[in-house]
Amino acid sequence: MAKRSAPEVNAGSMADIAFLLLIFFLVTTTIETDSGLNRKLPPIDDTEQEDVIIKEKNIFQLNVNKNNQLFLKTGGEEKVIQIKDLRKAAVAFLDNGGGTGPDACKRCQGKKNPRSSDNFDKAIISLQSDRATKYDTYIAVQNEIIAAYNTLRNREFERSFPNLGMSFVEAEKRYSDPRTPSTEKAKLKDKLEEIKILIPQKFSEAEPKKSN
Repeated sequence: MAKRSAPEVNAGSMADIAFLLLIFFLVTTTIETDSGLNRKLPPIDDTEQEDVIIKEKNIFQLNVNKNNQLFLKTGGEEKVIQIKDLRKAAVAFLDNGGGTGPDACKRCQGKKNPRSSDNFDKAIISLQSDRATKYDTYIAVQNEIIAAYNTLRNREFERSFPNLGMSFVEAEKRYSDPRTPSTEKAKLKDKLEEIKILIPQKFSEAEPKKSN
């Protein structure tokens, strides 16, 4: 009795199917990118500039030591502060509105303490860490400071543009999304810049110091 041969499977179209699936996934998949810490170096300027005098009350000075303890110096006083309390303290400082006359802050909603910051534009947050500071502590402090700025920017964005129904952070993500139409991006750009000018992110980082 003759042995029957097994029927062959027609695999001629498998390559075409695999190619179509590859194209489909390339078109529909969104690749997330990590932007890292948002920092811009100042431009090189060879021209001589006059020294800018900054009042001590306008500086929110943070220092992280080698033991990962966070110290806050503001208004002439220094104290230990927990990272969980940093955002609230930074918002209170930035939003204080203690200035008078030309330095008065019309949109600040803080306590208007004359020993604290004058307005959004004058307020500066300064950070210095130790070379032995743990990286996760350093990043946690950074995140809370940026969150403090975003808290106020969200408030003022929603206050200025209530019809948009989104916060500053949401608008910034929408603007950065490559799928957002160019016409919408153009409208968002002006609004985002307006809030950035109103509440500039004046965050200064000093060179880390060596442990003793």
